[in-house]
Amino acid sequence: MTSNYALHEMLEVHEIAAFKTISLTKSKTMQALVSDPELVEILKQDVLLSTQQLQELGELLSNATVQEVGT
Repeated sequence: MTSNYALHEMLEVHEIAAFKTISLTKSKTMQALVSDPELVEILKQDVLLSTQQLQELGELLSNATVQEVGT
């Protein structure tokens, strides 16, 4: 299903996806550096959740069309 969004809405979704990508990279990197098992588990959960969220954002972006101004 295609949804119409304003340009600023699509740019905000792109910004969120960029931030989530950076956070995901940081969590994956930190897993190898920390020694506390509880913290490692928290980071693993964050990686799983962030991966799911990025997939959802990607689907949203691929199914969206930008609404033209004045329509």
